[in-house]
Amino acid sequence: MTAVVVAYSPDEYGEAALAAGAEEASRRSVPLVVVNATRGDAYVDPHFADADTVARLRERVGEVEVLQEVVPDVGAEVVRVAQERDAELVVVGVRHRSPVGKALMGSVSQRVLLDATCPVLAVKPRG
Repeated sequence: MTAVVVAYSPDEYGEAALAAGAEEASRRSVPLVVVNATRGDAYVDPHFADADTVARLRERVGEVEVLQEVVPDVGAEVVRVAQERDAELVVVGVRHRSPVGKALMGSVSQRVLLDATCPVLAVKPRG
């Protein structure tokens, strides 16, 4: 099954990725798969969408498969799903990180850009 896969978080970066991914899936006439994963290393992860957010997401984009998992590496999970679904495209939202932030912390977007075997569209929020 081919698809467009979106790396989603409930913030402006995830929303930008979702909008671009929904547009690409519609244009290509393929299913949209949204990956919203967490490492589960905190009691509350602001990047993990709650049930109300997922419901609003489905209302906005229509038919969509939303995958929510607790995984050791969020970027690797997005890449795994893309490979499993034979994705035509992966869409990720990107944020600016300082040089120190790049050195100290991993980046889901960076991992997906480097490891995905299909094209990756990196988007930023407007404004």
